[in-house]
Amino acid sequence: MTARTSRWTRRKDTLAGPGYKWVALSNTTLGVLIATMDASIVIISLPAIFRGIGLDPLAPGNIGYLLWMILGYLLVSAVLVVVLGRLGDMCGRVKIYNLGFLIFACASVALSLDPFRAGAGAMWLILWRIVQAFGGSMLTANSAAILTDAFPTRQRGMALGINQITALAGQFLGLLAGGLLAAVDWRAVFWVSVPISITGTVWSYLSLRETAAGRPGRIDWLGNITFAAGAGILLAGITYGIQPYGSDATGWGNPWVLSGLIGGVVLLLLFCYVESRVADPMFTLSLFKIRAFAASNLAALLTAIARGGLQFMLIIWLQGIWLPLHGYAFEDTPLWAGVFMLPLTLGFLIAGPVSGYLSDRFGARMFSTTGLVVVAVSFLGLLALPIDFDYGLFAALLLLNGLGQGMFSAPNTSSIMGSVPPEYRGVASGMRSTFQNSGTALSIGVFFSLMVSGLASSLPGALSSGLQAHGVPAGTAEHAASLPPVSTLFATFLGNNPIEHLLGPGGTLTHLSAAQHATLTGHTFFPQLVSGPFHHGLAIVFGVAAGMALVSALASALRGGPRTALDNPPRSRPPTVAGPAPAEQRRNNAPS
Repeated sequence: MTARTSRWTRRKDTLAGPGYKWVALSNTTLGVLIATMDASIVIISLPAIFRGIGLDPLAPGNIGYLLWMILGYLLVSAVLVVVLGRLGDMCGRVKIYNLGFLIFACASVALSLDPFRAGAGAMWLILWRIVQAFGGSMLTANSAAILTDAFPTRQRGMALGINQITALAGQFLGLLAGGLLAAVDWRAVFWVSVPISITGTVWSYLSLRETAAGRPGRIDWLGNITFAAGAGILLAGITYGIQPYGSDATGWGNPWVLSGLIGGVVLLLLFCYVESRVADPMFTLSLFKIRAFAASNLAALLTAIARGGLQFMLIIWLQGIWLPLHGYAFEDTPLWAGVFMLPLTLGFLIAGPVSGYLSDRFGARMFSTTGLVVVAVSFLGLLALPIDFDYGLFAALLLLNGLGQGMFSAPNTSSIMGSVPPEYRGVASGMRSTFQNSGTALSIGVFFSLMVSGLASSLPGALSSGLQAHGVPAGTAEHAASLPPVSTLFATFLGNNPIEHLLGPGGTLTHLSAAQHATLTGHTFFPQLVSGPFHHGLAIVFGVAAGMALVSALASALRGGPRTALDNPPRSRPPTVAGPAPAEQRRNNAPS
């Protein structure tokens, strides 16, 4: 160990104390838990939220509010985490992390006090969700770097594993919490994060310490602007691409959407050019010359896309079809969907810490690659299930998927953070979070588009003929069938019965017999009607997700051997030499 490394270690011990690492772990785990829970808690609570502010979520003009309520948080998280990780490197990771907790707490209070109704109420929630995402991004961008600074090499995988699995589990715990709290009051969805975020803010300011020297540098304004604008415009284009345009089921032919997609890509290419030329880049592209860093982030991106697709498709499958077929009222399906998805979270919680602990001793590649193969197998198993499945087999496949993702995520995060020099851990953590959050946002555009395209080809005809077979006049049935497929998809996503929504206001239901009325508005008519088209789309979605998991497994297997830069002393530039390292450097890089 060199003299500089020794001084680095002594400085950490002096500032933090021997028990500091556990304080850092518990606080940062609380931070990422509340940040990721709030990313998903709104998804399952949207029916109650929209009823609370008096807004019809299925009206075509309100689809934009619905999408931005979900995607606004994800978009900000995807765009800003790398910027905030870089600021953590420059100004102090704990300082940015603490400020993030404070902003998150303030935004949580504002969300629970929405004073408006209808469109104005929705805009209040969307804007404060964006502010909340800004605070959450400060937490997630710096939490892994704080842990990497605090823990020694032999325990780092375990610590990062607990932190990462908590973040992933938070996405699914948010679904359960949202279902439970929305049944009480829609404002309770936002109240729950207020005491947690306030407690976390006070605790972080009192207990966390800067254990790494800040890396002086200038803010890369041009890089920040081109990245934020490029990623924001690209993800916004994907968001509007899901919505109908003219007579088309989706908006991918909309000139504004095409302009956004092309413009976003051009700005991101310009960003890459800028980052290769400036002295202090926000996005250190030379880190991708480290094979473990590049391969691990590629695997994380593809896995995040597949995981996001799984999350949304399971919600639609359970809330819109399986639960109503088994006698659950549409209004109760959001809560029970969260309950029936618990095996997935359980798998995360079991496999994550264990694989993180074992990867410290045996390396990340074996666990993360095997985990992704397990994920692919579970997707193929879900693909083979009938639409009205046996829950025992379904739960086993969800548990298998959770175990596989837990095996992958913790070692993969440890591999990313351990492959870079200490002074680049903040920006590496931000880059890792960017890929993960971008994958979740991209999954909505990718998988919703696949599903909407599948529904557009068969649902209108099935809906029209099904309604006419139960006494609905042909003109009314054709009008109902012309509803954009994305509205029908969101009806299932929100646990609504769109038949009653479509036919009730016009008085059509009052002219039908009692038996026909009961059939059309019952638990089984709509689920049976959409089960065929939905299962066709589901096969495509899970097939694509399985393919992504296998490609991720290949990338994971190609990451190389053990981590390469775990405890190197700070350097002014990241390693760029691809050839063999000198003997002294190899000794310094060896795991302790």
